[in-house]
Amino acid sequence: MPSVPSLSFTTAADRLVNVLTNEVNVSVFKALPLAKDFRPFKAIWDTGATHTVVTKKVAEECGLSQIDIAETHAVGGTFKTSVYLISLVLPNKILISPLRVTEGDLGTSGDVLIGMDIIGLGDFAVSNYDNRTLFSFRMPSESHFDFTGELAKHKKLTSINVAKPGRNEPCSCGSGKKYKHCCLNK
Repeated sequence: MPSVPSLSFTTAADRLVNVLTNEVNVSVFKALPLAKDFRPFKAIWDTGATHTVVTKKVAEECGLSQIDIAETHAVGGTFKTSVYLISLVLPNKILISPLRVTEGDLGTSGDVLIGMDIIGLGDFAVSNYDNRTLFSFRMPSESHFDFTGELAKHKKLTSINVAKPGRNEPCSCGSGKKYKHCCLNK
């Protein structure tokens, strides 16, 4: 069975950031949207959001028509809001369409909030190494990320090469206890 090639992107900031943003393109949903139908908007990626949200600005600029009303739960409470169908293009050129979104106020942070309805379609990773924040997304999902598992593999490999301390010697874990009272039975 042929595999589907994954498409990915990485967005990098030159410093540590608390909000993950990049640009996405939005259009009113059409069966065959054209490139000229799409408009660029600032997107916030939020793993705490269940669904994708667009602002009133996006709805107006894209000419979105309300298809439903939904009850939304947010930090400010529960309220009723408009529901739209859109086509969305991610930075890796993947088209997600039709996508059911609600309207919400994102303040000045962005125009589109990307929620778990999109993030859950692929692999998502964030790194804050060397005072820079990078986040990557790929679709479709290809593997699991397991930093704990990688650490465990590393510990198993290094423990083979390191002699165990004697029962009455200080434990190598750094606890200050004797080995027999600390990690001997682990």
